[in-house]
This record gives sequence, C-alpha cells and structure tokens, in this order.
Amino acid sequence: MFRYAPALAVASAIATIALGCGKTDPPAETDRPVTTTTAPERDIHSYARPDEVRVTHVALDLSADFDARVLSGTATLKLQRTPSANQVVLDTKGLDIQRISGGGSDLKFALGGEDKILGRPLTVDLPPNVSEITIAYRTSPEAGALQWLQPSQTAGGKRPYLYSQGQAIFTRTWIPTQDSPSVRQTYSARITVPRDLHAVMSAEQLTPKGTETATGRTFEFRLTQPVPPYLIAIGVGDLAYRQLGPRTGVYTEPAMLDAAANELVDLEKMVTAAESLLGPYRWGRFDVLVLPPSFPLGGMENPRLTFATPTIIAGDRSLVSLIAHELAHSWSGNLVTNGTWSGFWLNEGFTTYVENRLMEVLYGADRARMLQVLDRRSLDTEIKRLGPTNKDTILNQDLSGRDPDDAVTDIAYEKGATFLRTIEATVGRENFDGFLRGYFDRHAFQSITTAEFLEDLRQHLLKGDRQLEERLKVQEWLYRPGLPDNAVVPSSGVLAHVEQDMKLFVDGTPAAAIKNSSSWSTQEWQHFVGSLPDKLSPAQLADLDRTFRLSERRNAEVLFAWLRVAIRNRYQPAMPALERFLTTQGRRKFLRPLYEDLMKTDWGKEDARRIYARARPLYHAMSTNTLDPIISGAKSGS
Repeated sequence: MFRYAPALAVASAIATIALGCGKTDPPAETDRPVTTTTAPERDIHSYARPDEVRVTHVALDLSADFDARVLSGTATLKLQRTPSANQVVLDTKGLDIQRISGGGSDLKFALGGEDKILGRPLTVDLPPNVSEITIAYRTSPEAGALQWLQPSQTAGGKRPYLYSQGQAIFTRTWIPTQDSPSVRQTYSARITVPRDLHAVMSAEQLTPKGTETATGRTFEFRLTQPVPPYLIAIGVGDLAYRQLGPRTGVYTEPAMLDAAANELVDLEKMVTAAESLLGPYRWGRFDVLVLPPSFPLGGMENPRLTFATPTIIAGDRSLVSLIAHELAHSWSGNLVTNGTWSGFWLNEGFTTYVENRLMEVLYGADRARMLQVLDRRSLDTEIKRLGPTNKDTILNQDLSGRDPDDAVTDIAYEKGATFLRTIEATVGRENFDGFLRGYFDRHAFQSITTAEFLEDLRQHLLKGDRQLEERLKVQEWLYRPGLPDNAVVPSSGVLAHVEQDMKLFVDGTPAAAIKNSSSWSTQEWQHFVGSLPDKLSPAQLADLDRTFRLSERRNAEVLFAWLRVAIRNRYQPAMPALERFLTTQGRRKFLRPLYEDLMKTDWGKEDARRIYARARPLYHAMSTNTLDPIISGAKSGS
C-alpha cells in the first residue's frame, strides 16, 4: 500500500495553490529579462552561425515510409539574416539533400566533411532578399533520432510504430536546421502516414483525426512558441487517447490505455501544483504519450506532449514522480533552456529540484523526503563510480570533442538539485521560491548559460552579498568536481525504519519476520534492496526471493535494484528475470548499470554479450551509443 498524503490534505493544498493561477499578466518591471554583460558562449556541438543567419521557423511536409524506414519531403526554413550575410549554415547527419530552393530559384549548396559526432554542415548560398528556403530531402534508415518498430515490438502486435528522440543533437538526423539549444524556433508540420496509423507531435493538433489523401492520412500541427530544435518530436502508431482533465490526457496503444490512464489520473493536479510554484503553464495542453518499451529514457519533455516509458506503469501510481519531472521541464528546459549542452544541469538540476517539490505538495512530505534520500544515494553512487576528482562530476561540463550525451549522468540531475536545495536551506524557502518564479519570468523563451545563471543569481537572490556567496560555495558547486561539504543531507524517518529491518535481516532474522513489509511503498522497497550489503549468502538471497517474490516484481525500479544485488552475488535463480528485463525494455537508466555489472564479472561477460546481441535491435540509438563501448570492453566494466 502506498503512503499517499491524506485525501483531504491534498485537496486543501490544491485548492489553496490554485487561487490566482493561470494569470498571464506581463512580468513586473523588476522581472523583465536581464541585460547580461557575459560574453556569448559558442555552441561547440553545432555548425550553425546564428549571429549571421538564424532559423526562426521550420515548416515540415513529410511522408513516412515504414517499409523503407525513411521520412521524405521538405523542410521550409524562415531565416533572420544580417545585411552582410550571404550564406546560412545548417546541421545535418545522414540526410540525403536533393534540392534547395528560395526566391523562386534553385540555390547552390554544399555538404561539408563528416564528423562522427556532429555530422556534416550544410551551407546554402543566399541571394539578396531571400529569407525563406525549402529543402527537399530524405532521412536515412539509420537516422539516430528515429526508431522504426515492427508490429511485434509493440503492445498491440499488429501495426508498426515510429517515434523520435531529438535530445541532445539527434534532430539533425531527421530535420536540416540549426540544431542548437540556443536557436529557438517555432514550427508547423504536415505529416502523411499509412491510413491505419495516427500521428502526434509536440505541437497543437490542427487535424486530430487526420485527413484522407491519395497516399494515406495527413495530420497537421503547429507550435507558435519558440523551442530549441531537440523538442520537435513525432510519434506514429496505433494510438488511442483518453482525456484526464481540461488540459491533460494520455495517448498510448489501445491495449495499454486503461492502465496508463489509471496511472496518470493526477495529471491535472500536477499542472495546478506546478503553476503555484513556477507561474502560469504556457504551453496550452499537457498530454502524455506512453511509448513502446524500447524508448531509451524515462521521459522526454517534448512541449504539449511528454513522451514516457511504459516502465512507469507500476499499477499503484508509485513511479509518477517521473511525470512530475517531465512536467517541471515545461519551465526548466522548455521555457528556460540551457544555451549549450555544457550547462545541461540548468535543465535537469532545476527540474529534479522542482519534481521533488511537486511530490511534496501532491503526496506529502514523507514521500518527498524518501525520494530525496534515494536521489542522494544515487548521487553518491555516481560520484563513487566516476571518482570524486573526475571532471565529469563538475556541474558545468567540459564537452570539447565529446558527444553531449556523455553529460547525461546523475551529476546534472542530482548534484544540480542538491545545489538548489542547499541554496533553499540557506536563504529560506520563501526567498528561494521568489527567486525561482522570477527566474522563469525573466528568462521565459530564452536559452541561457551557466555564467548567465550565476549573474542572475547574484543580482536577484544574493544581491551583491559576497559573504553569502562564499558561504554557499557557489563557484565550487558550479565549476569544481565532487560534492561540496555544505551539501544538505536529506533524511527520512520512514526509511530509517526500513534500514533497521534490513540490518535485522542481515544479522539473521528471516525475511518473513520483517514487520509491515506488506504495506511498504515502492520507495521503501527501493531503499531496502538498495541498502543490502554487497555480499549475501545463497540462503539469504533465496529467502528474500521466496518471501517477497523479488524476481517476479512488475515494478521496474524494485526489480532493477534486486537484479543488481543478484548479479553481485551470482544468484542464478534471478538470471531468467534479468534476461527478460534486458530484452523487454530499452530504458538506458536500467540498461547501463546492469550491463556494466555483468561485464565486471568473469562469469557475466559471456551472458552480457549474448543477451546484448539479442536485445540490441530493440534499443534506440541513444542506448546503443552508450552500451556498445561497454559490451566491447572499451569502457568501464571490461
């Protein structure tokens, strides 16, 4: 049984915070965008030169060919150019560029040399007065952003499926544009798909049921708020929809709709709670697309339509903090975006902090504290894995010559959130909340860097107090490795009791004698299993598994924690569950540690390679890019 906050208390909190929400008055004069003296930071992961010519709008007209596994058609780009500019430089990777036109004529263009990470620059000559160009092109069947699924890889098993994942720099594999988080763009789209499929995008749906055409069914979309291109997203499949609130609902395959809708029933409450803390929700709708199991992330915060892994469908709403996380991105990430991928923590650290605040409002302080303890353990584990002096433990990352996905670790998420909690604990929640809301107003629909964040923090929260800045150790948090010694340490009375039970078990108490375990929440089970010592006897492992049926758990988080224990102890009865887990979902958060754990053992290497050979076609490119070096022995775990 999950520990929800009492229904009356939640209802009272929601009613209170709803007052005054939804207003869209302009920000006060003191909250207007700040004028920064910080020098612009170049995006090293883009060929674009937006200071000369900038893409402001993308209009797509594409058809999906599931047999060839390609999208083909045109992208029309609106350009903002300086008077002296005579070329626009775009990012591409694996695109077949067929023709480019503008001003009524074909335009000269050239593709530069291939870079393994960045792809190829596309340079287009611009005649005078041309501010719009149309690019005819085809994607590659191996486009990193696009995953084409066979019917057998879906819940329904009858129709194929397509989805995109643009973050960090995958959008250039399906759209020729300036693929930088600093170049915000509006977009529109006409997407033609087979007649028995439904298309959705991270945009307003202009034709919810589509329009019959000679070649299939065409869906039209538009997004009038400018976003970084990694947030342009598409999903195509056998999709059904259920409304959950005035501005919330869920899409998924029909076979999963009831379970998904039940799990996400609190979506509307989440939006209202977030508005109370962060200001008005500015994207219209907040719907969720629950994807097939191969999706590489827990969720992706695409505006208006968050993409989510089916591993959150636990049956008891215990894993919906992930949805709170993606909702928080509607402010931190979508509304205010990291200007370069070195500042990825600006997206994820803020979002992880806000996620926990939302869980506190919706489900009570006990649950929020439990999540903080679990998150801190994840952070400590990550720092230990990387090494406390490793530059990858710095918040503002040095990604020179590296794929920005290398920065996707718990450092950006959990160290970033711990930094913000430390500021809150030092200046007080009321003061920090005022800063937080103003921060999102001041930088709305802008992309900023860590240096610009620091300037804003000094101006609007620290207000020139150098002693306070030194007490917070701001420079150490942002630019040095490891964890500063002023980091707040979360605690949970509920989890303290769980630790006592764990110690009793380790000291010889049978698993069946552990009191109250039948009513433990997911977070209590995560803490119990995650706190177990590295080495357990075969008898202890069998007792745990027999008593609590851990190898049979449906809850992905609890099963994941148990499988790591099983690998450490070579507990053979759990190996079928491990193989099943690795071959039925593609979430990188689970895959990387499990494959690394296997590859660290003499006995597990062969199993890891055998399972990976079977499962790799299921995984998205984002996952295989991470896993290939691990399985080949090129990364830790060899």
